[in-house]
Amino acid sequence: MSVPTVAADQSVCTPLPVLGRDVTVPLVTGGEVTYAALDYAASAPALQRVWDDVAAYAPYYGSVHRGAGYLSQLSTDLFENARKTVAEFLDCRPADQVIFTRSTTDSLNLLAAALPADCQVFVFETEHHASLLPWKDARVTYLNAPRTPRQAVSTLERALADRDPHGPALVCVTGASNVTGELWPVRELAAAAHAHGARIVLDAAQLAPHHPVSVQDLDVDWVALSGHKLYAPFGSGVLAGRADWLRAAEPYLAGGGASRKVTRRTDGGVDVEWHESAARHEAGSPNVIGAYSIASACKALTEAGFDTLVARERHLIEKVRAGLAEVPEVRVLSLFGDDAPRVGVISFVVEGWNSSHFAAALSAEYGIGVRDGLFCAHPLVRTLLGSDAQTQGECGAPEAAPGEKSLNAIRVSFGAGTPDEHVERFVNAVKELVRDGAKWRYRTEDGRCVPAV
Repeated sequence: MSVPTVAADQSVCTPLPVLGRDVTVPLVTGGEVTYAALDYAASAPALQRVWDDVAAYAPYYGSVHRGAGYLSQLSTDLFENARKTVAEFLDCRPADQVIFTRSTTDSLNLLAAALPADCQVFVFETEHHASLLPWKDARVTYLNAPRTPRQAVSTLERALADRDPHGPALVCVTGASNVTGELWPVRELAAAAHAHGARIVLDAAQLAPHHPVSVQDLDVDWVALSGHKLYAPFGSGVLAGRADWLRAAEPYLAGGGASRKVTRRTDGGVDVEWHESAARHEAGSPNVIGAYSIASACKALTEAGFDTLVARERHLIEKVRAGLAEVPEVRVLSLFGDDAPRVGVISFVVEGWNSSHFAAALSAEYGIGVRDGLFCAHPLVRTLLGSDAQTQGECGAPEAAPGEKSLNAIRVSFGAGTPDEHVERFVNAVKELVRDGAKWRYRTEDGRCVPAV
């Protein structure tokens, strides 16, 4: 069965077409400007290819695994083929399972719920909260932030050497930092984990949109990612990897779809036989459009070619970093140093500026969307800023008026859909704000810095 599909653009896709590229926004100083979306690390704009594929499928939408009708069967085929597409995109092993979830956070919480009894988890303090917090039912060892990739590996090796070698263990590590954009030595960390009898899960939320991710080449046991960072909206994510712990665990959600057979007992109770496939952890009517959009994004990125995408992104990274380096008041945050390979995620602070005030001015006066705060990675940002653990700060902007010091930073992030003009406008805006100050007055409202009316 098939639905109409949109042919991939075979021309050089730099940048790739995304939704919203022509949206204009008002400026507080008057007039309008084309919006520069530079917050890809939070949610990337949808690829036009993904949107068109979903629009072509939408009239054929039906509930999967439930009906004998044509649309239901067609939707089931699309859903299961999406699973195969994701497995190919991630270069999974033949026996690996691909489970559709809501997000990276959901994927890692699912895995946390499937851990064997008395499992010990090792996680660096540098992780996003999605990787840092789900392990509440396990014995968790939090590792200090390393300052080099080699130190990351040696820190993990020492911690694993001290663990009980007979119990199960899991290492959780990011592929690319959502704060600094720096790439982590995943392959080396996986080798260290396996050498000490532990397994490893890769948080690829920030890595997969920018670089190819091969489960087999990196030798990770699981990988988690989010559709909304992979140019695919509709609230979907993926957990892909080894099946044994997932099959042995109680279903993440109990309900229809996860159950293979349900019978009443003579004592009035209920016996349940659960699926052993990915369906075991996909109870309820699944997000078919979300899964299909992820598959479409995987195909689009593969067809565009990661060599081309990575080369173009490096060009943008160099342009942003060179521009910021010309402003003495700007300090770029980094764990591994200026020469570390990275994706298009750069965080910085500006001397004399409240970061929320600076981000608000970029938006209101220049039409540039960035992120400010602690980026749901509080321990890492505190470490990078050299702050005390008790200093005020939140995921969003803290309660600090413009001009006041605050524990937060500014993050600019970009990717396959970012034109040169957007990063050039950003760099020029930073220079102008630092040199001339804001043109407008700002105030704090509900924890956010906003233009004063």
